[in-house]
Amino acid sequence: MKEIEVINFAETPSLVSRYMLELRDTTIQSDPMRFRKNLERIGQIMAYEISRRLEYKKVETQTPLGVAESDDIRDRIVLATILRAGLPFHHGFLSYFDHAENAFVSAYRKYREKGEGFDVLVEYLASPSIEGKTLILVDPMLATGASMELGYRAMLTKGTPRHIHVASVIASRAGVNYVKEHFPAEKTTIWTAAIDEEINSHSYIVPGLGDAGDLAYGEKE
Repeated sequence: MKEIEVINFAETPSLVSRYMLELRDTTIQSDPMRFRKNLERIGQIMAYEISRRLEYKKVETQTPLGVAESDDIRDRIVLATILRAGLPFHHGFLSYFDHAENAFVSAYRKYREKGEGFDVLVEYLASPSIEGKTLILVDPMLATGASMELGYRAMLTKGTPRHIHVASVIASRAGVNYVKEHFPAEKTTIWTAAIDEEINSHSYIVPGLGDAGDLAYGEKE
């Protein structure tokens, strides 16, 4: 049986390694603008790497001196983001895939009383049709995987994608395994800048980097 491919950037040192260092470092991540910029940069690098997996078509381009043959992306791309921490990460992808359509999903944790865990709820979806398109589903933190799956299930009300790229900045091993179990193996690829082995009792990735939404946009009540 085919297993979902996982591309872990941490396995090969690169510029992503430096951006990850800054995202994790408590003395650097306290600068919200730099935190957002580093999420954006990693999104740009992932977008480039994903572009190498897409299908292309030959097109003729008129230049001032003649006609040149060029390669253009054949895939119709939809960038889908889990709000709110995903916005700068999404912007990194969009700055490269500037012709992509965009979708936004609101998924959040609603904690139960007496500390008995939480449920993940989806309250909002704005999306074009994804029928036959390449869906890039981005969220900086892939902790339990539940938000990613619910976002994906919500997107399926808009059609069936040709391929799904699940992109995160930091994933837990449990989150990666959850996606492997709940997404179609024959047409899903997971991209992450790092995989941390531990997830704590509050379902936060350890060592992780903290709450990406709060670090990017300020604490919420």
